[in-house]
Order: sequence, then C-alpha cells, then structure tokens
Amino acid sequence: MAQHDPILAALDAQVACYRRLAKLAEQQHELVQQGMTEELLQLLTMRQVELDQLAAHERTLRPAKSDWQVYLARLAAVDKARAESLMTETRLLLERITSADKNDVLVLQQRKLSLGRQIGQASAGRVVNRAYAANAYGSKTAKLNVQT
Repeated sequence: MAQHDPILAALDAQVACYRRLAKLAEQQHELVQQGMTEELLQLLTMRQVELDQLAAHERTLRPAKSDWQVYLARLAAVDKARAESLMTETRLLLERITSADKNDVLVLQQRKLSLGRQIGQASAGRVVNRAYAANAYGSKTAKLNVQT
C-alpha cells in the first residue's frame, strides 16, 4: 500500500470501522434477543462512536469516490487491487450490518405489538371486572338517605 496516499489509509480505516460495527451488530442481536435494554443502550453509544469515525473517513474519501475510476487509474496495480478489495469488503460488511439491523428491528416491532396486545387485554380485563362487580354487587356509590 502506498503509505502517502490518504485515500488508501482512509479506506483501511473505514474497513476497520465496519468490522467493529459488524461485531457490535452481532452483540446487539444477542442483547435484543435477551431483552437487555441497558446494555443495548450502551452498545448503541459505541456504535455511534464508530459511525462518527466513518463520517470522518467518508469526508476524506468523497473526492476519490466522486471519480473513482480516475482515482484507480492513477494507482499502481498493487494499490489498485487493494483499493478495490477494500471497497468490496466495505460493501459486504455494510450489507451484513444492514441485514442484522433489519432483523433486530423486526424483533423489536414484534415485541412492541405483543406488549400492546397484553396492555389491551389487561385493560379489557379491568373493564370486564368492573362491569361484573357493578352487576354482582351493585353500584359503587351507595346512596344513603339521611332524611327522616
């Protein structure tokens, strides 16, 4: 790799970030499955740090990516192969992370729906219990006649 090329250095750093994000996505999946909310929030903070680093790398890469073929044409064959390999790995890691996140979103949505149904059932149960109590024992407010 050409040590002086900031684009190749940023690509290396970007791939390293995506690898860490992929590991965090695996850990996230476990936390979502286990319902470990506090730990999940901590992990999401760690993911945000990686995303912030990716944004910085992307600012460095943007000029080369805007005209990728011209950039590649200037590189030696070894560096060109390295740049293409890094871009491919980036795409694959991003697809893996995105897929894992979509699966976690589905799990969380299912939990939300289930919780909503449970709340609805509990509310309906209270209404039924109140109606039963009113019919069985009469009205809640007893009327006392104090006039004689």
